[in-house]
Amino acid sequence: MQLLLVEEDSGHGGARAAEYVKQNLFSNLIRHPKFLSDTKSAIADTYNHTDSEFLKSENNQNHDAGSTASTAVLVGDRLLVANVGDSRAVVCKGGKAIAVSRDHKPDQTDERQRIEEAGGFVMWAGTWRVGGVLAVSRAFGDRLLKQFVVVDPEIWEEAIDSSLEFLILASDGLWDVVTNEEAVAMIQSIEDPEQAARRLLQEACQRGSADNITCIVVHFSAGENNTTVEHR
Repeated sequence: MQLLLVEEDSGHGGARAAEYVKQNLFSNLIRHPKFLSDTKSAIADTYNHTDSEFLKSENNQNHDAGSTASTAVLVGDRLLVANVGDSRAVVCKGGKAIAVSRDHKPDQTDERQRIEEAGGFVMWAGTWRVGGVLAVSRAFGDRLLKQFVVVDPEIWEEAIDSSLEFLILASDGLWDVVTNEEAVAMIQSIEDPEQAARRLLQEACQRGSADNITCIVVHFSAGENNTTVEHR
C-alpha cells in the first residue's frame, strides 16, 4: 500500500459520525484480512463494519448523526475510490476531468426505487429528502433512517499510468458551486497540492458556498505528496 485517504464532511446531526469515521475507517481497513488480496470486498466490508460499530456506540444518544465519506486507496499500481453520500472524487486524466464517484441523492431513479422497496419514501422539502429529512441516500450513521440510508459504497478502480495526473476528493461544499471541469482547470497548472487545495477552497468561498468545505488534492506524479485543506 502506498496511500490511503478518507474524506468526510463535517457530518449532519452533529460531528460524531464524521469524527468516528475519521478515527476508525483507516485502521479497520488496513486490518481487514483481504485488504491486499481482495481490496474491493475489504472496502465494502469495512464500510459496513465501521457503520455498525458506530451505530452501537450511539445507543445512548438522543440525536441522530451521520456522515458521507469518500475513500481513495492506492495499492501497488491500482487506485480504488469508494464513496457513500455526496462527497465526490474527480480525477484529471489525459488533461480531462472525470468523476470517479456518484453523488448519492434520493431522487436518483435507482436510489429512490431501493428506498421505496424498503418501505421508505422520498419527498421534496427544499430539496429531495429521504423521509422528508435527509438529502443523501447513503451515509454512515443516521440510525433512524438506516433501513433506507445504506452505507454500501460504490467502488471505482483503475490502473495507475502516466495519463493519471491528479485526484480531487471534496465535500459538496465545493461541488455545489464548482463543476468538475472548473475544478480541474483551476489547479491543473499548480504543482503544489497544498496550494491547489487552497485554490479550490478559496474559489468555493468566493462563490458563496454555504456548506462546509473539505478538500484533498493528490498529485500522482509527486509520489505520496498529498495535502488536505479543510474549511468547516
